[in-house]
Amino acid sequence: MSNIRAVSKIAGVSVATVSRTLSTPDVVSEETRKKVLAAVKETGYKPNLMARNFRSRKSYSILVLVPDLSNPFFAMVISGIQQAAKARGYSVVLGNTMGDAEVERELAHQLHTNQADGIIQLSSRFPLADDDCSEGVTPAVINCCECVDDDSMPTVTLDNSGAAKALTDHLLALGHKRIAVISGPAESPLTAARLDGYRQALTAAGLSFDASLVTEGDYSLASGAAAAGTLLAASNRPTAMVCFNDEMAIGAMHEIRKAGLSVPSDVSITGFDNLSFAAYTDPPLTTISQPTEAFGTEAVAMLFEVMEGRTNEARHLTLPYELIVRASTSAPKA
Repeated sequence: MSNIRAVSKIAGVSVATVSRTLSTPDVVSEETRKKVLAAVKETGYKPNLMARNFRSRKSYSILVLVPDLSNPFFAMVISGIQQAAKARGYSVVLGNTMGDAEVERELAHQLHTNQADGIIQLSSRFPLADDDCSEGVTPAVINCCECVDDDSMPTVTLDNSGAAKALTDHLLALGHKRIAVISGPAESPLTAARLDGYRQALTAAGLSFDASLVTEGDYSLASGAAAAGTLLAASNRPTAMVCFNDEMAIGAMHEIRKAGLSVPSDVSITGFDNLSFAAYTDPPLTTISQPTEAFGTEAVAMLFEVMEGRTNEARHLTLPYELIVRASTSAPKA
């Protein structure tokens, strides 16, 4: 097996530069990084990562707490995290929390046992237990793609209120007045933000908020179908539904067809996320496009600011959304 000196000779750089490139690749130039990595590949050199980690007291890994690994939205965010982490010489460890706060706390304890150098949390809770936090020390924890009530937690998120308002405004402009919502869990700050945007749009249009038009889902296909069934059973059924993710929207479309109705002539449907399959539903789904991979890359960049001590402030970054209008929405029947 080759050693680091062979890599140094082939790349034409010092042993220290090879070591620096492999441990913190973002601090060297792209040209140097390419030469070193090419030499590593040519020689088959395998750095002793355990020794490196022991010397530095770092794990060179990021823990990502995921509430639902089966959700394709999170898969796209994780892709962005992995790309950005790899570019910095870090690996990513996924913790499937299943939305359980206790599981989050158990996994997050890895931050204090040198099993992870930082945490990216994909749900709305702060994951560390009180005894895992040191007074005056900024924990290396970033919240990504969720809304949080705690201003002290750095976040990368979307203008969820503005996005929900844009969807509702679109339906109002088509002439809909009885617009229902299939929301996320009631206790979620994300749900509150999107409901706020929905209510803003109604108020601006001179319409009153009707709580009976809001039905809670859990972001799954089945919950979207069940919520749509409840809304369709009303004596005065809605002419449009705003769903808080694409999966619930697809479940709702299925239930609407099952009831002998059609989308959009009987009921217009909107989603949220613009997952890859949203353009291929029948009809294609009107939705909000979120910059999913950018959530991940920005969260990693923000996490490294904290891990490297470059900031003690809780920065809050809001990324832009885009309204994607497709054939699942149209004017209501006269």
